[in-house]
Amino acid sequence: MRKEDCYFLGTITRTHGLQGNVILKLDTDQPEMYNKLESIFVEVNGLLVPFFVEKQSWSKADTKIISFKNSSEAIVNQSIGKGVYLPLSTLPPLTGKKFYYHEVIGFEIREADGKTCGNIVSINDQTAQNYFILNLAGKEIIIPIIRDWILEVNREEKFIQMFLPEGLMDVFLVPSKKDE
Repeated sequence: MRKEDCYFLGTITRTHGLQGNVILKLDTDQPEMYNKLESIFVEVNGLLVPFFVEKQSWSKADTKIISFKNSSEAIVNQSIGKGVYLPLSTLPPLTGKKFYYHEVIGFEIREADGKTCGNIVSINDQTAQNYFILNLAGKEIIIPIIRDWILEVNREEKFIQMFLPEGLMDVFLVPSKKDE
């Protein structure tokens, strides 16, 4: 399995108890989608290695206790601190104004009047406010991801139309290194 064909699900943070269980901290706002994991891919030395799930239970709303089939202490220790992935094919398709972050990379952001704001080069989801990072004529622009501002997600033409408050583009324009 190639990493490009998968999405990040979470991280195995530590062992749990003495029975070879591990704690999987999910990085999702919909943990209920992962009630019954049959297998996961763990990134070990840059490769995605399949691990088959024998038992699982919820520890917290976003944390699962998992035991692997044919587990050993070495296998458990090898998985600690590693990223966990699932194939993109396991995601249900979204419609309307909902989207997965990975699917909109490269999409154009347009204002309500159709004016282009740039193309999405990445998305920062590591802060309290997630935001698009755009490229417009070599300039980096940051647009907060606020669901109420999203007017349309056009998957065929690869654009997201948004209502952006007046002056927002000026505030979130990040100067390039040569402009400083």
